Amino acid sequence: MKHIISYLLRFLPCAFSAANMNRIHAGTVSVFAYKSTDALATIVASGYFNTYTNFLRQGDQILISAAIGGTVVRDSAVVSSADNAATVTVYVKT
Repeated sequence: MKHIISYLLRFLPCAFSAANMNRIHAGTVSVFAYKSTDALATIVASGYFNTYTNFLRQGDQILISAAIGGTVVRDSAVVSSADNAATVTVYVKT
């Protein structure tokens, strides 16, 4: 049964996982590294990091490793919402 559940979970949309978020520098501006199998567009969408709002401040940077069609891509984002905001928003320069 456990194997069936694991198999089925692979097809569900992924969501933010705190286990995949690592603070690599703490200071006035903190820097985080985040890895996910989610598409980059999903990760940078408003609200993706909502469950991590207590740890993010405006101006913090997030280095992102994401998936696009099975290919890993990297990008960086800056937290643009206010500290401890109800909805976390990030800005990615395109």
